[in-house]
Amino acid sequence: MDGRRGDLEHGTTARLVRAAAKWHGDRPAIVDGGEVLTFAQLAIRVQQATRALLALGIARGDRVAVWAPNGWRWIVAALAVHSAGAALVPINTRFKGEEAAYVLGKSGARALFATTDFLGVDALALLDAAGVPLPALETVVVLGGAPGRALSWEAFVALADQVPSGIAEERALSVEPDDVCDIMFTSGTTGRPKGAMSTHAQTLRAFRDWSDIVGLRTGDRYLVALPFFHSFGYKAGWLACLMMGATAFPLAVFEVGAVLEQVERHAITVLPGPPSLYQQILARGDIGSRRLQSLRLAVTGAAVIPFELVGRMRREIGFDTVLTGYGLTEATGVSTLCRDGDPPELVAATSGRAIPGVEVRVVDDAGQDVPAGSPGEVVVSGYTLTKGYFDDPGASADSFDERGRLRTGDIGVMDDNGYLRITDRKKDMFIVGGFNAYPAEIEDVLLRHAAIAQVAVVGAPDGRLGEVGVAFVVTRPGAVLDEPELIAWSRARMANYKVPRRFVRLDFLPTNATGKVLKYKLRERARDGT
Repeated sequence: MDGRRGDLEHGTTARLVRAAAKWHGDRPAIVDGGEVLTFAQLAIRVQQATRALLALGIARGDRVAVWAPNGWRWIVAALAVHSAGAALVPINTRFKGEEAAYVLGKSGARALFATTDFLGVDALALLDAAGVPLPALETVVVLGGAPGRALSWEAFVALADQVPSGIAEERALSVEPDDVCDIMFTSGTTGRPKGAMSTHAQTLRAFRDWSDIVGLRTGDRYLVALPFFHSFGYKAGWLACLMMGATAFPLAVFEVGAVLEQVERHAITVLPGPPSLYQQILARGDIGSRRLQSLRLAVTGAAVIPFELVGRMRREIGFDTVLTGYGLTEATGVSTLCRDGDPPELVAATSGRAIPGVEVRVVDDAGQDVPAGSPGEVVVSGYTLTKGYFDDPGASADSFDERGRLRTGDIGVMDDNGYLRITDRKKDMFIVGGFNAYPAEIEDVLLRHAAIAQVAVVGAPDGRLGEVGVAFVVTRPGAVLDEPELIAWSRARMANYKVPRRFVRLDFLPTNATGKVLKYKLRERARDGT
């Protein structure tokens, strides 16, 4: 299926930013604190940054990474990378040095945009401390904080003077719809992140449909609290705003008080997020006194949605529309969505039905459809499927069945109308506050600790974050399990959402006859708190 069919207007984000400038001109595109960029001004900033990238020698097909919190410079840098014909590589801001270095090394990124002052963390110092050679990385640009030996943002954009506007425009217009626009790294059950490649055409078509289905409108005021390194904050966030003529309000750090302050100050109309976002809002005692009447649209997912939550979001926060969805990075971030008008019980109980041009089925071990209401593996086909994992043909082949369908590894049930309910998570993955946590990756880090001989990590229910990790540990002879020390050690080596909240010592891990750890037994213990 031709991914361009649904996006005949643009084809690429490079053309989109220019079209948006013509259509929406002086409308505000981004409001980031005291910085307000109209759609016309955004296009000017993007072309300037594109010229600077060309001055650095960035060529079509190169990779450029962004490791920074939400902000207007992130958006400008990303669109400039696209306009230069390169692939954007977003990096999780919660990553530590070794984690970020792996993504930079695996992608062969030639340039990096980063910050040295986000929440007191210097990203470049973390990279230096990791000590991982990055031979492909030639240039680092600091979006915020002291640049040190890197380029400041101002020094970077000054490089634009070396490249005529016409050259940058020629490059931008040479980008093809089927060119890779981004490589989104997602962890897997092997413990090593894999970079799923998406094209301009896939991305634009999928999120134009997403925008139409959820009802995003020209003039909407969209608080993007979800991080830009995630498809939800990037593609369903600021990129959807750019397509629809809505205003993006980036939020660098999610904190409930800051969210509510932004809603009141800017009359925010659209506030997507994981269920934990709304649960934290509802947990406050001052909701009734806040000016939240402007809110009309919420889109959520990434976890089971309690039925009562949907009702409370409408009654107490005031949303007119609450929708849920399901997606995977390997399928451009969106596969199913509920529709406006679906009853609350359907929104709470399912992740909706397939978006146009995408087929979602539930199958048995032989790849055959199971009857409606029966559990099976969720498989996805259609134009959204990744072109593969970057520089990892083996993993790419393993992810698809003989019919070319993406094997999600998620277990689901589908009703007679095609509405999907996820009943079990991908392999052993659990979701912490909207972030995917993969036990194999966490276990790989924990096994480096001198006291740990064996470890198995599972997810356990948590009232605030949805789920948190629990590590079951077999210690080395003579070693003592020191839980506070293990937590502190883990926080220094992995993103906080990956760090287990509890460590439980066992004499041995439960296994089956072939030696495979019986994680379902550990999940039962984790749920029971034993």
